[in-house]
Amino acid sequence: MTTIEPDRFKNSAIAADSSAVLAHLGILQDIVTRMANNSASCKTWCITLVSAILVLIADKGEAKFVGLALLPVILFGLLDAYYLCQERAFRAGYNAFVTKLHNGQATTADLFRLAPPAGTSVVQGLLKALTSFAVYPFYLTLLAMIVVARFAIL
Repeated sequence: MTTIEPDRFKNSAIAADSSAVLAHLGILQDIVTRMANNSASCKTWCITLVSAILVLIADKGEAKFVGLALLPVILFGLLDAYYLCQERAFRAGYNAFVTKLHNGQATTADLFRLAPPAGTSVVQGLLKALTSFAVYPFYLTLLAMIVVARFAIL
């Protein structure tokens, strides 16, 4: 029975065409795709919940409860921005790995690292994602529709 010495393989260079590299890149691409799908799901669920809340409020004729429709907009807006932030971070990690690979600096240790690049601030990334064109126009439009609905129910 043979044993593998982990230190021997820890920092060895890897070939760009190895199956391990392709699997690693595939995993990173799947993570980015999953984050994009989660972001789209946030928008879908937000519209569904806000619409249902506004229909119930309009049916009851109680305009004072329109503020309840703000809750899903705020929560899903933050969640959507978080997913976009994570998507960008993993895309940066993907690009950093490919750059290291092309420069011949990628090692086997890099294959087992799926975290976003070091120095990535979640709060800063979240604020940047909130102001991105993929997030704020959608949720601002929903907020405007809630305000219009508030005065239309009166």
